[in-house]
Amino acid sequence: MRELSLRLLIIWLICIFLTGFFALVARSIHLHTITSFDDPIIDFVQGAETTWLTAIMKAFTTIGSTAVVVLLAVFALAILLRLQYRAQAILLVSVLAGTGILNQVLKFIFKRERPDFYRLIEITGYSFPSGHTMMAFSLYTILAYIVWRNLRFTWSRVVVVILATVMIVMIALSRIYLGVHYPSDIVGGMLASMVWLIASIAMYQQFQHQRQSKTALSKERKSYR
Repeated sequence: MRELSLRLLIIWLICIFLTGFFALVARSIHLHTITSFDDPIIDFVQGAETTWLTAIMKAFTTIGSTAVVVLLAVFALAILLRLQYRAQAILLVSVLAGTGILNQVLKFIFKRERPDFYRLIEITGYSFPSGHTMMAFSLYTILAYIVWRNLRFTWSRVVVVILATVMIVMIALSRIYLGVHYPSDIVGGMLASMVWLIASIAMYQQFQHQRQSKTALSKERKSYR
């Protein structure tokens, strides 16, 4: 029990640290001091522009769109329910729904305008934090977490983590490359998603621990009858 309490304490301290980091990024945006971070990255990423790379980046941005995220989430949810992994299905829905709501709330609070100096696609809405990045980070990280828990071999777990990382990074980079987000939007989106993901997984694990403890206690009582 003490080990569980210590782990929860560490998790909440990590969430507080990440929230503080997010607040620092948001304050830097408000004070317009973030440009020294944003500008060199934008110049480097957009400086790599080629016809074939633009096609790839547009493809990754499409993969990170709301329609595709919902489609992938529904497909994953159907598999989890089919396998009767109800707790993990609830975790998936909670993480993605919470991420979407959190993104809209944060966008409404900060109301940062999108970059207007160089765009390869047109898009509306506020810029900070990046919705594509938040949803991609939450979707592929939670899927990797769920798959990880159900795989036995180390090599297969490593492959899942690599694939999830590649998807997250490429979708995030595509938003900078296409000129619709600042790098600080990406960082802010990842930090916000991290906090919600860590908190969600911590609550899920605590629920699972309590359920297992109750099951073990129930079996123990029956054995004494």
